[in-house]
This record gives sequence, C-alpha cells and structure tokens, in this order.
Amino acid sequence: MDKARRAAYIALRDVESKKAYSNLAIQGAINKVLPEQSAFLRELVYGTIRMQLYFDFIIGNYIKTSVAKLPVSDRILLRMGLCQLISLDSVPDYAAVFETVELAKYYARGRESFINGVLREFLRDKDKVQLPPRKEDEIRHLSLKYSFAPWIVQMWLDELPSVRLVEHLLEALNERPDFCIRVNTLKTTTPELTVRLEETGFAVQSDDDLPDILFADGAGRQETAPTRTEMYLEGLFSVQGKASRIAAESLGAEPGETVIDVCAAPGGKTMAIAEMMKDSGRIIAMDINAKRLGLVRAEAERLGIGIIETREQDGREADEELLSCANRVLVDVPCSGLGTARHKPEVKYKEFDEAMKGLPKTQLEILKASSRYVKRGGVLVYSTCTVLRRENDDVVDAFLSTNTGFKLVDKIQLMPMTGKTDGFFICKLKRAEALFGG
Repeated sequence: MDKARRAAYIALRDVESKKAYSNLAIQGAINKVLPEQSAFLRELVYGTIRMQLYFDFIIGNYIKTSVAKLPVSDRILLRMGLCQLISLDSVPDYAAVFETVELAKYYARGRESFINGVLREFLRDKDKVQLPPRKEDEIRHLSLKYSFAPWIVQMWLDELPSVRLVEHLLEALNERPDFCIRVNTLKTTTPELTVRLEETGFAVQSDDDLPDILFADGAGRQETAPTRTEMYLEGLFSVQGKASRIAAESLGAEPGETVIDVCAAPGGKTMAIAEMMKDSGRIIAMDINAKRLGLVRAEAERLGIGIIETREQDGREADEELLSCANRVLVDVPCSGLGTARHKPEVKYKEFDEAMKGLPKTQLEILKASSRYVKRGGVLVYSTCTVLRRENDDVVDAFLSTNTGFKLVDKIQLMPMTGKTDGFFICKLKRAEALFGG
C-alpha cells in the first residue's frame, strides 16, 4: 500500500470525523506513517478538501443513496480517487483507481468493488458530467463549481458589488497558496536568509511591499520543508502569511512601548510585533486557552524574544489590572476564517449555525473590553481573517456608535486576488487625548 496515500486517508478521516484542522491532521499522519512523498500527500489532502462539494456532486450521479448516507470511509476514498483523476495531472488514471481500491481493501473492506465501480463509471463518461444550470440556481451552481457552502456564496453575492467579483474571490481562494515566511530581524537579515535558503535548495522570492517577507516558492512540494531546516530551529524565520504580517505592522508598535495582544495564540502576530519593537518594551499576550499560550511561549523562546509575557484571559472581559496601560492594543478576534481558505480549505464547509450567527456579538464584546486597555492617545487595531461585512465593518460601526472616545484612523479589506495576501480586514482606531468623549 502506498504510504503517502495511506497517510492522506488518515488525515482526511481526521478532518471529516474529528473536525481536525487539515494542517495538523497532515502532520499527525506524517508522524504516524512516515511517507517518503510528503509533498504528494499534502497535495492530495488539500486537493481533496478543496473541491469536496464538487466531488460529492459527481459521486451522487453514480449512487442510489445520498452521499451523506455513505460510510465515512467510502466518501473519503471516492473523493481521493476523484481528486487524482480530475485535479492531479501527475497521476495516471489507472494508478488513481488502482491505488484507491488498494486503500479500500484495508480501510473499507468489502467495499472494494463499489469503490472501483464508481471511479471506473466516472472515467467512462466524465465528459458528460455537468453542473446544474446557472440560470436555474446561480447559488447552487457557484457553490458546486467552486466548492463553497451555499450560505457563503449567498452572502458574498449580497455584499460584493458584482457577480464577477464574487467569482474572482472564489477562484482566488481555491488557488494553491505560496509558502510565506517572515524573517526574524533580531537574528538575521533578509539577504542573509535568502542566500541560506537558496543554498538549501529553495527557490526564494522577495515581497514587493514588506522587506522581511519571503516566499519560498514551491516549498510545499519539496520533501524537505523550510520548517524542517536548521534555519528554522535556529529561529531565523517564522511561517506567517503576508496579511497577518500587515495586521501586526498596522499597530505601529515602537521599541519601549507597552502592547497588549488580546487573542494572541498561537502567537504569529505577537512575535512579529516583538521583532518590530526590537525586543524592547513589554508585550502582554492574552488568550482564553492556557494550552495554546504554551505555544506562544515556545515560539518566543525559539525566536529569542524576551519581552513577551502571557496571561490566560477571556477576551470578552477586561483585566482590571491593565486598564489604560497600553500604548497599543491588537484585537485579532475569533472569526469565520473564510479569508484563509487557501491554507485551511475545510473552512469552506462551515455551517451557518448558532456559533456562526453569534460571532459578531462575541467580536463586539471582545473589542469593547479590549478598548479599556488603551491609554489616551493610544492605538487600537481590530482585525479578522475573513471577508464578511457582518464580522468586519458592522462590528466596527457598532463599536464606534457607543464609544465616541475612539476615532477611525484607517481600515482596509485585503482580498486574496491581489498582493499575495489572504482575505483580511484591518481597522485602526485611536483613542482621544482629551478626557471628554469616553
């Protein structure tokens, strides 16, 4: 049995059954199976999740029951097979079918003939597969074509100015992401790290906007990822998306200042801020999850950063000891995460459940509590990694309507179609110097 495909199945099963994050599920499967082709494994897992709704639509054409009623093992294996047949040009059709059936012998014993039959029937008439007519149901058509939950498509059609822009957004969020890293300027320089990465075999590209951002082109397809190099262990760089790095920079933190990062874990923005402050001053990294704060401390140690202290704290409630103590406060709230679908394709299938409905309320509570930490004349930055008005502009507008002591400085909605960024919302607010106004 092919180890890479076996690991891919294990990872996909964890995402499907345990709601695991795809990146963590992949790493867990790699540790368990130790496949040689880890790049192919990642491509297969992400490719399968990325077009899951479309694959399920195809499967539905060849079975008598609904896809949801199939055993989990059947669903995963059929999606994997279709991913190789449709999306992975490097895999011959015969190999895609044969290897999927081999997996079925182990993970879906007794269902090998069924798996084989569906995949071979698709191969015979794959050119006949057609999406539902767009004129009859545009939302369903786009949902299946780009494999996004219908409610997401509906919301973007309602919010964005044109259907064309919605399609550009859907297309961009289905692209394979660049592997983006942030240079630790406390330990090295961008030119020095570039040379070392290239000497190790990575194709490196600088960023047009940020001098400490590099794209290790093709790193996700190499058998030795940048995070498995000595350079990473030495703390010379971190993995961080460009949009996240922009959010950290928007805070404008200076050496010697006091900064609070309210929802800090796992710490990417916290570390970026510390590097910008040249490890001088004070950063208080808060999070409701004590275990995840351990990740913040471990990352600070790896990078050689000493100004970060961690506190377990529910962001919806202000720590009375820290009121009006911070020059700058970053509030990167929990959100739907739709702007990061390229990296975490499983977010495309979130249900619009009670938790999702309640996100703006929670986000506003966190923003209000966090604003109490800001000194007069200080800066408050609210950010999300989504492209939904209800979690972005609407939350900021609601905050400003009852907190007149803060004024809008700037806000941007980063879109994944340009600038090599994820979909991020960043809003910079400033607290008034004078005593009036809250």
